[in-house]
Amino acid sequence: MTLDQELNVARRKTAKPMLWISMVSMTMMFAGLVSAYVISSNREDWVSFELPTSLVTSTILILVSSLTMHAALIAVKKQKSNISSILLVITLLLGIGFVLSQVNSFSELKQYGLFFTGPKSLISSSMLMVIVFTHLLHIFAALIVLVVMTIRQLLGKYNNGNTLGFELGSIFWHFLDLLWIILFCFFYFNT
Repeated sequence: MTLDQELNVARRKTAKPMLWISMVSMTMMFAGLVSAYVISSNREDWVSFELPTSLVTSTILILVSSLTMHAALIAVKKQKSNISSILLVITLLLGIGFVLSQVNSFSELKQYGLFFTGPKSLISSSMLMVIVFTHLLHIFAALIVLVVMTIRQLLGKYNNGNTLGFELGSIFWHFLDLLWIILFCFFYFNT
């Protein structure tokens, strides 16, 4: 076995466990943020409010993006390069739509008179914005991964069963999708 082959085998053995460790640590961070939200909701100055409608829109976009990502993974495994490329681009566009919708939710909160900081800010709106913004930072990382995946797909790098990078990107995207759905449900039932 050549050195390149040995490195490839080692990469395959370690890549997914490392991703899972990263996702567990991200889950713990969000669990801490949600815990802070729950504890803060017992404060006397806590004010409940309706969620911005943009968060519903973004949730729909991210759900659809999970479907297109899954379909892209199936296509790449069947070596249907053109279909996979199209689905990756659609996933990327849906991801960008998710970000724009999330940013719009901040504007909606301001229209409601809810601010992140300042004399008009509330702990409830500030906590919501912190959690949403933290998730957005992870989505930005996932969008970079999607761009790299799309470029590699267009260059024909995912072929003949060499789909590890595609699989890792797909797992990360689905994780962030699931994380957002859980966060959205939490906020929906707790605001």
